[in-house]
Amino acid sequence: MLGNMYTDRIKFLLSRFRERLWVKPLAVCLLSIAAAFIAKLADDTRLIDIVPSITSDAIETLLSIMASSMLVIATLSVTSMVSAYASASSTATPRSFSLVVADDASQNALSTFVGAFIFSIVALTAVKNNYFQNAGIFILFVLTITVFTLVIFMFVRWVDRIARLGRIISTIDKVEYATKNAFIVRKRAPTLCGVAVKSEKQGEPIYARCVGYIQHIDIEAIDKWASKAEVRVAVATLPGTFTAPDRPLAYVYSPDGKLQEDNFDCLIDSFQIGGNRVFDNDPRFGLIVLSEIASKALSPAVNDPGTAIDVIGTLLRLFTQWNEPVDKDEIKPNCYKNVEVPEIMVEDMFDDAFTAIARGGAGLVEVSIRLQKTLVSLASLKDFEGNNHEMKEAAEYYSRLALKRFEVSYEY
Repeated sequence: MLGNMYTDRIKFLLSRFRERLWVKPLAVCLLSIAAAFIAKLADDTRLIDIVPSITSDAIETLLSIMASSMLVIATLSVTSMVSAYASASSTATPRSFSLVVADDASQNALSTFVGAFIFSIVALTAVKNNYFQNAGIFILFVLTITVFTLVIFMFVRWVDRIARLGRIISTIDKVEYATKNAFIVRKRAPTLCGVAVKSEKQGEPIYARCVGYIQHIDIEAIDKWASKAEVRVAVATLPGTFTAPDRPLAYVYSPDGKLQEDNFDCLIDSFQIGGNRVFDNDPRFGLIVLSEIASKALSPAVNDPGTAIDVIGTLLRLFTQWNEPVDKDEIKPNCYKNVEVPEIMVEDMFDDAFTAIARGGAGLVEVSIRLQKTLVSLASLKDFEGNNHEMKEAAEYYSRLALKRFEVSYEY
C-alpha cells in the first residue's frame, strides 16, 4: 500500500504526525526499552573482563530515584503544556493550536521524561531479576548516567520554553514562521508544478464526495491519471478552499473534444479533504490566522491595540518576503503538463490579511495609522523586474477601503 503512495502525499501525512502529541513519546519509549536490553549484549563480549565492577545496589538506587521522579515530572510537563495550549486558544485563536502542539521543544521534553521513566522501570526490573552480568551492569550504569544528563538538560530547556509557550507573541512568531515556509514553497512552485491555467472553465466537472477544506492536492497522481486517460485536468480548488458536493474540484477535458474516461475515482482521491485547514500547502491560512489574532485583540473584551499593531508589522514582513525574487535554482519546473493550476491572487491575500484588521481597528487612530503606513510601504514595493502592479493595486484599494471605514467610524 505504501508503495502506491506518492512522495508528496507521504510528506503531507508525515507532517500531520508532527501535530500528534503521542508520536514522539511512543518512539522514545520503544527506544528506551531497546536501550535497557542492549546492555545485555555486552555480557557476551570481552568487556566482561575489562570493565570495572558496579554493584547492583548502586544501579538499583539510581534507577529507583529516576523511576519515582520522572513520572512526577512527566505529569507536571503535561499539565503545563495543556495550560499553554488553552492559553494559546483563548488569547490568540484556536486556529493556532496545531502549531503550538507541534512545538518541538515541548514534545522533546515530554518524550525524554516519559522515555526515562520507561527506561528506569524496565532496567530496574531486569536488574532485580539478575538479568545482567558484570559488563551488562556497567553498560546499564553508563546508559543511566547518560539518561540523567539528558533529562537535566531537557528540563532546563523545557522550563525556558514553557514560560513562552502559549503567549501571544510566541504564537504570532509560530504563525509567521509557518506562513513564511508556506510562502517559500508556493513561490518555488506557483502552480504546484503544474502549468498555468490556459483556458476558461470547460469540460466535465468533478465533484467531491464530502464537505471540508482542501488540505493537499497530489498533482503527480493527477498528472499520471490524465496522461493515461489522454485528457487534461484544470484544477478549480486550491488548498484551503472549502468544498462541497456542488462545487467542482476540477474540470476534465480532452484536447480533441472527445472525453472517453468516465471513472474519476483516482482523480477525486488525489484531493485530500479534511475538517480543518493546514498551514503546509495553504499560504492564505497563515494570513487569516494572523488577522484573527489582531481582530481578537481589537475586540472590546480584550482591547489590546498593541498586539494588532505587532500583527500588522508581521504582515508587512511576510508580504515583503513574498515580493522578493526566488533564486532560479530553487524554482521547481512545471513538469506536470497535463494539469492546469491557478496561481494565488494577491488581492485575495490582502483580503485575508487586512479586511478584519481594518474593520476592527477603524475606530482606533494608532491602528489605522500603522495600517495605512503598511499599505503605503507595500504599494511602493517593486519586484525583481522593476514593477509590481498587482500588489500596488491591491495595497491602494485596501488603503482607500480602510480610510473609508475610519471616516465612517468617526462620523458616529
